[in-house]
Amino acid sequence: MHDEAVRRAFLRQAKACDSLGSPFTARLCNLIAARLDRQTEVGATVLSWVSDPDSTGDSLPLRLAGALHALVLLEKIEPLTAIAMDDEDALWDTCESALRFHAPFILDRLKSPPQTNEVRRSAALLPGFFEIARLTVKSLVLSEVGASAGLNLQFDRYRYRLGGLEWGENSEVVLIPEWRGPSPRIAPITILERAGCDISPLDPSSHEDRLQLMSYIWADQPDRLERTASALRIAVKTSGGIEKADALDWLEQRLSKSFHDAAHVVFHSIAWQYLPEERKQIGEDMFAAAGERATDDTPLARLQMEADTRRGGASLTLQLWPSGEKREIGRADFHGRWIDWRGWGA
Repeated sequence: MHDEAVRRAFLRQAKACDSLGSPFTARLCNLIAARLDRQTEVGATVLSWVSDPDSTGDSLPLRLAGALHALVLLEKIEPLTAIAMDDEDALWDTCESALRFHAPFILDRLKSPPQTNEVRRSAALLPGFFEIARLTVKSLVLSEVGASAGLNLQFDRYRYRLGGLEWGENSEVVLIPEWRGPSPRIAPITILERAGCDISPLDPSSHEDRLQLMSYIWADQPDRLERTASALRIAVKTSGGIEKADALDWLEQRLSKSFHDAAHVVFHSIAWQYLPEERKQIGEDMFAAAGERATDDTPLARLQMEADTRRGGASLTLQLWPSGEKREIGRADFHGRWIDWRGWGA
C-alpha cells in the first residue's frame, strides 16, 4: 500500500513540475515512480514512508529530488540535466548509483522538508505593500511567518518592472513577471522594522544552509538558481536573522505588540497552507483578537499569497484592521512567473 501511495505522489509532483516549467524534474519524478525499488536503503525508506508523501504533506518527491540536486552541486555525481532526454536508462543508472553510494547523505536530507524561499514572490507581494502604505499612510513594521532565509523580507532591496511601473534601487536581483491587469498604484514605503520566523530558518551566511536552499531549486531552472544566489549575497550584508520558532508561538508574541503610528504588516507566502486545520483556526483567532485591538493610529494588515480551492496559481489577499475588511487583490503563479493584479479598489 505504501509503495503505490508514494509512487502516486511522485506522479502528481511530476505534473506540478511540468506545469511550473521544470520538464527535467517532472522527468525525474516520473522515472522514480516507475523504477524505484526496495533494493537500496533509500528506496526502502522512500517506499515505506508512513506519513503523507504528497505536496500537501511531507513533499517527499521534492525531498528526494533536492537530495540528488545537492549531490550535483557538491560535485559528488554528474549533472543529471546533462544526461540525454531520451536516455532513461542512463539517468536511472546515475540515480540508482547515488542511492547506493550516497545513502547516508540522502537519508539525512529526507528528514527535512523542502525550502525554496522563492524570491519572485516579492513581485507579487510588493503591490500589496503599496496598497497598505497607501491606505494607512503609515510606515511599515514587517513580520513574516515561514520566512526561511528571509529573502522576501528584503523585497525593497530588489528592482522591479510590474506592468508599466518600474520601482526599486539598483540591484542584482531584477524581477520582471508577466503582468496582467492595471499597473499597481505606487505609494512611498518606509520600513521601520523587519522580523521573521521559521521552524527551520536558514542562515544566508552559512555554506550548508545556502546549499540546502539552492538544492531545492529545480536543476533545469538556472534563472531561479542565479536569482536566489544573488538574493543570498544581498541577505548576507543586510539580513538581521530569522528566529527559530513555532509559527503560532511567534505570531502570538508579535501580535501582542503595539507599534505607534505604524502599520504592522504580517505576511506569508505558501506557508500558512501547511499548518494543520486546527492550528490554522488558532491562528485565525489570534488575528481576530489582534484586529480588535487595532486602531487608526496602530493599524494591522495581513497580506497572504496562499493556495486556495481554485486552479491557476495562488490567491493574493489583504485584510486591514481596525475595519477588518478583506479582499482578494490578485492571483499569482506559485513561483511568481505571472501576476494577475486586481488591487484594493478605490
